Amino acid sequence: MGVKIVKRNRVGTIQKKILLLLLGGLALGFSRSPRGQLRIIRAMRDEWRVIDRHALYQAMRRLYQSQLVEERHNDDGSLTMILSAEGKWRALTFTAEDIEIAKPKVWDKKWRVVVFDIPERRRGLRDIFRARLRHMMFYELQKSVFVHPYPCQDQIDFLVELYGARQYVRIIVAESLDNALHLKTHFKLS
Repeated sequence: MGVKIVKRNRVGTIQKKILLLLLGGLALGFSRSPRGQLRIIRAMRDEWRVIDRHALYQAMRRLYQSQLVEERHNDDGSLTMILSAEGKWRALTFTAEDIEIAKPKVWDKKWRVVVFDIPERRRGLRDIFRARLRHMMFYELQKSVFVHPYPCQDQIDFLVELYGARQYVRIIVAESLDNALHLKTHFKLS
């Protein structure tokens, strides 16, 4: 009986930034709002300015060798770098690591309850989803029930789509919970 060893390529800081910038280009294509497009372009421009050119070319070469990006040769002789399927997944994963829930100036006095029932055969998905909720400062009521006081539908939708977990996850907006006093203390709400 043999052991299969899966080698994962380590992605450095500049490579991570390149993947995220390429993902930004993809997001730009999907954005219908001119204001959203402008915000994406400004963020991408600012990131490109701070990258050392020599390090950039080395990082791009390593990304190509690791098959996270693909080259496309254009008719005019130029070269286009695009994210491979694995590169898109990695870039989205980096994005998931940075997700935060904004605290509004005034709490709307509603609780966001995320409930999931991910089967045992998908334990890895269940564990990573639970870890992401904890990272976003959700309170764990039970192993598969998490609570947060602030709007987070977009963040949860992003995670659900990223991990292909739509059928397992539900979001409930509740006006009251029986342990609201404890939750208010936990989240430092008045």
